[in-house]
Amino acid sequence: QVQFVESGGGLVQPGGSLRLSCAASGSIRSITGMAWYRQAPGKQRELVALMHNTGVSDYADSVKGRFTASRDNAKNTVYLQMNSLKPEDTAVYYCKDVLSGSWGQGTQVTVSS
Repeated sequence: QVQFVESGGGLVQPGGSLRLSCAASGSIRSITGMAWYRQAPGKQRELVALMHNTGVSDYADSVKGRFTASRDNAKNTVYLQMNSLKPEDTAVYYCKDVLSGSWGQGTQVTVSS
């Protein structure tokens, strides 16, 4: 089973940007659906972006227009570009193979002045 490691999180001011990476231990070419989730303190984990095998991605209303998910099969990596960050985006962000259910360990994103 392919395993995932997220990176790229950190502390950023409101209005700033971060790009998260999710590196796979093996090829992701055959993975048809990858997703990004996040979990804020005291809240349930929520879906942020779902990348379909068609190349189309769906986004939570709260991040639509600000976040962009993408994948690079040659690098076995998926990305989450986050722009115009808000304090309410503070959470641990996870990537997930939708079909296998394999999760990464998460990366912390903190948006604060």
